[in-house]
Amino acid sequence: MPQIILTPAQRKVHRAEAHHLDPVVHIGGDGLTPAVKKEADAALNAHGLIKIRVLSDDRVARDSMLETLADELNAAPIQHIGKLLVLWRPIPEKTKPVDENRMPGPKEVKVLKFSKRGGQKPEVKVVKVLGNQRLTPGGQVKRAKVRKKSIKKGAA
Repeated sequence: MPQIILTPAQRKVHRAEAHHLDPVVHIGGDGLTPAVKKEADAALNAHGLIKIRVLSDDRVARDSMLETLADELNAAPIQHIGKLLVLWRPIPEKTKPVDENRMPGPKEVKVLKFSKRGGQKPEVKVVKVLGNQRLTPGGQVKRAKVRKKSIKKGAA
């Protein structure tokens, strides 16, 4: 996968956003292993903009690591300063799976209780009604029952 090409203005904006970030991936003495690439990919999916700390003293090796990561992870190289590498990739949109069997959640319903004496205010009571319950005209919560059909009545 080719790396993302950004304009200098876009790179400047991402450098400013990355200033306060801490490194989330560290590359040790073994170099660029598949585990490091996997962690960098997961961090890019989660955050979009990441810093990577390289413990190697070789600047040319760090440059090649930045280019390799950008190419293989389809990311844009933002900055290489000292032992820090900054990469950016747009965060993919998350899709929520739709569950067809999902039942409605609980509802909060206000119930007015009128007093038997005429001059008092009605009492306001908030009742939580679950998906398998119903509210009676008297303000009581009752569980909805599934009506079972008789085998005898259906056969006739």
